[in-house]
Amino acid sequence: MQGGDTMAMINAIWPFILMGGIFYFMLYRPQKQEQQKRQRMLDSLKKGDKVVAIGGMFGVITAISEKKVTLKLAEDVEVDFARSAISAFQDPVKQEMAEK
Repeated sequence: MQGGDTMAMINAIWPFILMGGIFYFMLYRPQKQEQQKRQRMLDSLKKGDKVVAIGGMFGVITAISEKKVTLKLAEDVEVDFARSAISAFQDPVKQEMAEK
């Protein structure tokens, strides 16, 4: 009788374990990898890089600090952005290098 109760409990719990595994491999893990890739890209920013800001502004980094990036958008036009507002490099090769 006790063996049957144990099997019933295992049969009741395994769908939740399966759902947890699916959640981890389909949602949590890919999201975590994307966050790490973005953080590596932000950490690799340096003066002279050609980047794209989240708003679609294309520019060249002229100054960079821990929280702020200054982009040269045109001749005599420089704008400060939050470092986290940089979405990508303009050069696809540089983007691929930052992702690795």
